[in-house]
Amino acid sequence: MPWGATLLSKRGPTRRRTYGWKASSTLAALVNAVLLLVAVGAIGWEAVRRLAEPEPVANGTVLWVAAVGVAVNAGTAWLFAAGRKGDINVRGAYLHMAADAGVTIGVIVAALIIRWTGWLWLDPAVSLAIGAVILVGTWGLPRDSVNLAMGAVPAGIAPDEVKAWLASMPGVTEVHDMHIWAMGTTETALTVHLVRDDARADRELLLRVQSGCRERFGIAHPTVQLETPETAQACGLRPDHVV
Repeated sequence: MPWGATLLSKRGPTRRRTYGWKASSTLAALVNAVLLLVAVGAIGWEAVRRLAEPEPVANGTVLWVAAVGVAVNAGTAWLFAAGRKGDINVRGAYLHMAADAGVTIGVIVAALIIRWTGWLWLDPAVSLAIGAVILVGTWGLPRDSVNLAMGAVPAGIAPDEVKAWLASMPGVTEVHDMHIWAMGTTETALTVHLVRDDARADRELLLRVQSGCRERFGIAHPTVQLETPETAQACGLRPDHVV
């Protein structure tokens, strides 16, 4: 799914989808986060059931299957590891694979100890512990995915800093109606109204905003509307509470 979403997000814009399919990577990250939570819930439910009614574990079969699972999941997680910091979609895939590898390692350890001791309760107990670790370690993924899906400012960008920087531009006397949101998991957009005495097109100012947004804040798609103080007075989007 992450690879498919990444490829889909690179498709160009159309008349109906003016941003193309960039948001598909955000949706993929959100789905991945939900699947992780569902998997943790399923592990916990099954573990509680088996704690109440311990069942024999087929140690030999479990060990061989788990060993293959560790190799496959760890290898896949390694492929995603390099890009996990800059793309929440990739981070979701990495955490998913790493969680699966962790579960299978726990299964192997539990199977070995059960073979030596006969403690059947250990298998569900280890499952509960692994589920708790996965939940704690991946909680940021569903939170960040929901935030991006709801148009929140991406983590790592401080809106107040962006606004203060824009206000420091030559001739700018006011900044309002500023919005920053993620177009996908790797690209960020901004729209803003800048008030200055001369609202005619200022090539130097626009180029400075465009390059500065990209270099300082990682915002690749800034859109600026220039207004005079008189125009700003009549702007219905000027109040902070108006969207």
